[in-house]
Amino acid sequence: MKITRKIIQIDEALCNGCGQCLPSCPEQAIQLVETPEGTKARLVKELYCDGLGACLGTCPTGALTIEEREADPYDDQATIDRIKQVAPELLETHIKHIQEHAAPVQSELRQWPVQLHLVPPTAPYLKNAELLVCADCVPFAYANFHQEFLKGDNKAIVVGCPKLDDSQAYLEKFVQILTVAHPRSITIVNMEVPCCFGLVRLVERAIELSGEDLPLKTVTISIRGDKLT
Repeated sequence: MKITRKIIQIDEALCNGCGQCLPSCPEQAIQLVETPEGTKARLVKELYCDGLGACLGTCPTGALTIEEREADPYDDQATIDRIKQVAPELLETHIKHIQEHAAPVQSELRQWPVQLHLVPPTAPYLKNAELLVCADCVPFAYANFHQEFLKGDNKAIVVGCPKLDDSQAYLEKFVQILTVAHPRSITIVNMEVPCCFGLVRLVERAIELSGEDLPLKTVTISIRGDKLT
């Protein structure tokens, strides 16, 4: 879904294809392409451009400007993945660039409480929700947690740690949630450490005991904060 935001605009009539803008873009959002009018700079994808304009001062012809229009939302994780692939030496520059221009990120949390022991199975926000079952270390490790996993009108979350808490109590609570609230889907986000996969096994067992038939997805986060699956 497109949103209205600031993004780079490239005037191809002014662009001479010199390529000076490429190394000045920490996100590697610009590429050179061959056109009938010669070599021109173009966006690779809208989601790679953060709209902060680091490339503006390097264009000798003034072909680059910032405009506000409908565009795909900027995706920092996708941008990081691209930088790692095409120009890993610029990853540190990109991170510094984002930190220097960082704006407060809005919370996407729409409920309270979130700890599994405290969440009542009858809570209205669980009813027919897209349920996120999250290991409690994940939000600290994965920087884009709110935007990627919590954003959406029908999202609900329960958080826990199968190593530190009572696994049997977790299992019973999951079964209660499934049989009372009937969530439409479950996504489990866990860390890559072995104990964290106990959360996956608990949810799988709860689905079996409840007799519910619903989509189940698992996502694993590395201890360095990368999304592995």
